[in-house]
Formats: sequence, C-alpha cells, structure tokens
Amino acid sequence: MHAEIRAHNLRMNSGDCRYIWQASDWPNWRFDLAVLAGPMAEVSRAQGQLLGRLADVGLALRDEASLAALTEDVVKTSEIEGEHLNVESVRSSIARRLGVDIGALAPVDRYVEGVVEMVLDATTNCHAPVSRARLFGWHAALFPTGYSGLSRIKVGGWRDDVSGPMQVVSGPIGRQRVHFEAPPAGSLETETGRCLDWLNGVTTEPPLLKAGLGHLWFVTLHPFDDGNGRIARAIGDLLLARADGSPQRFYSLSAQIQRERKAYYDILERTQKKSLDVTEWLAWFLATLHGAVDQAQHTLDAVLCKARFWQRWATTPLNERQVKLLNQLLDGFDGKLTSSKWAAIARCSPDTALRDINELLVRGVLRKSSAGGRSTSYEVIV
Repeated sequence: MHAEIRAHNLRMNSGDCRYIWQASDWPNWRFDLAVLAGPMAEVSRAQGQLLGRLADVGLALRDEASLAALTEDVVKTSEIEGEHLNVESVRSSIARRLGVDIGALAPVDRYVEGVVEMVLDATTNCHAPVSRARLFGWHAALFPTGYSGLSRIKVGGWRDDVSGPMQVVSGPIGRQRVHFEAPPAGSLETETGRCLDWLNGVTTEPPLLKAGLGHLWFVTLHPFDDGNGRIARAIGDLLLARADGSPQRFYSLSAQIQRERKAYYDILERTQKKSLDVTEWLAWFLATLHGAVDQAQHTLDAVLCKARFWQRWATTPLNERQVKLLNQLLDGFDGKLTSSKWAAIARCSPDTALRDINELLVRGVLRKSSAGGRSTSYEVIV
C-alpha cells in the first residue's frame, strides 16, 4: 500500500528524479487529441446507453440506482486508501441525505458521515466553484478527530514541510521506495490557486479530459497531510458530473479504480515522472471510466431485478426481519446466508431465524443453496 509520509532526512533519490511539477513549462498539460478522440466517443456512447435505460425506469428506480452507485463510490474511494467502511452505514447515511426510503437505517459514525458529505457535496453541488474553503471543509470532514490513524495532522489547511518534504512511499521502514515527491509547501498557495482558477474557469479541454486532468493535477500537488487521493477523486467526480450535465450519479469511477488499483498507482507514478504530455494517463482514465459505466449497467440490472422481486411479493405478508434480510440478499450479500447469520443480523434467536427461513422456503421466496458445506445456506429466488 502507498502511504504519504514526511521524508525527514530520507530525501533518498529525490535529487535524482525529475517530477512533472519541476518542468520549465509546468503546468502546461499536453495530450494527443487524435489518440483520445476514439476512446472519448466510446465512453460518451456507453454513457448515452446507460442514461437511455435510466430514462425508462421511473424516478424511484433511478434514485435506487443512484444510491447504489454513490454507496459504492464512498466505500471504494476509502478502500483504495486501505480504509474499510461498513456498507450498510454508508448506504443509510446517503439514503437519509437524499431522502430515499430504505426502511430501517443502520447506525453511522463520524468518519462515514465525513466521507459521504464530501462525495455528495462534490457531485450534488458540482456547479458550485471549488474554493480553498470548500476543499478545507472536505478535508476536515475526512478527518473529524484531527488524526490520521495515530498521527495528528494539520486539518483544514495546506501541509507544511517542517518535518521534511511530502513523499509517497511504499515498503517496510528502512527499505521504503519513494514513488513521488510533492512540490514544496511554500509554493502551495500559488500552485493551488492556479489549479482552482483552471477548475472553475472556462477552458478548451473536452469535459471528460478535464476530469482526468483535474484528478491528476490535484494529486500531483498533494497539498494536504493526508486524504489527497480521496479529494483528487472527488474533484474528478465533480468534473464528471459537470461533463454529464447532471448531479445525479449512476456509475462509480472510484470502484473501477479500486478494481484496477495496482494499475492506477503504476500509471500515476509513470505520469508524474514523465513529461507534461499526459496522453497515456488520459487514455487510461478514459478506459477506466468506460469500465465504470459498463459496470453501472450490471448495477442497474440488479436494481431492476430487486424491483421486480418486490412487485412479485408485494401482497405477501412478511415480518420486518424477513424484509431486512431479503433486501440484504438482493443488494449483494457477502458470503453465504445461513440460519446463524440470519439470527446475528436480525438480532433474534436461532429458533426464530429458522422459523423465518422456513416460512420463506414454503412460500417459494427462498431456496436451499445447491453449494455444499457444513452449514445449510439459502438464496433468494429471483
């Protein structure tokens, strides 16, 4: 896993490397539009197909699809950094803020609320300017205690270099490999100002490419003590929402990046050590975006499948525990559902869990899984 650290006296090979922010023409990004035109058109076509399907499904199902995409986005942008959030807590937090009824809400902690606040602000308020104050607010939301792990960090302000330059490293202490060294803290006010002017201004880049450049530019500046990756991805999402012309999200770029996490770090490192021709990075960004839109088609399939399921069983009397567990199965249950897991999730006795399950077996809502194992498991019939 990559980590953001203070170099202290470990400048290592920073003097030998040349990073893109040291180039004389920084930050004049260059790219080959002829190479990127085809992939851009393919992404736009995939987005159009997805939005065409969504236009036909009705408001409630669009909200459900958006809730699924945003939940995945919040969970996966944190997973990229090694943080594992409770999916039900994330889903509950987003549902409450969007006014989507999902039944009983799960408890939510301050950290989950913070990541949700940032992701939702970036997308639902995508047309609002990205200011220093807004970025500081996102940063404070990500680190509500003022700590990253056990380390106290500067929250809601640019980093300083009191303890040495900011480096992105991996590997055990003593044998760490430096992947990147960020610009000195003394230049951040100027550097971030230039980046924000570009983000908020009318520029010549095609909107999808601007999203890829905004992500890269911010993560290259690395202006905070921690959380730079999550905020860079939020900026990318904000620019994608502007490009889509809609604050409602139906796909998750962060989830696709998480699926290709090693490639993400590799392309970032290569790009940050090359010239300001970032065609390769933008090609990777477009391919990843295309993968995210394709994945959203599967998410929409699941949302429609769930809707059909509940239409079918709308007149069947079910208790609260049964509704809760069936929804979890339909949303993608992690592992196999056994009677003991049912009892634990529904907070009921093993006998009650078995009675709930047997009722659903008799009605044809559940069936026993054909997969073997020491414990009998169950699956929903869709």
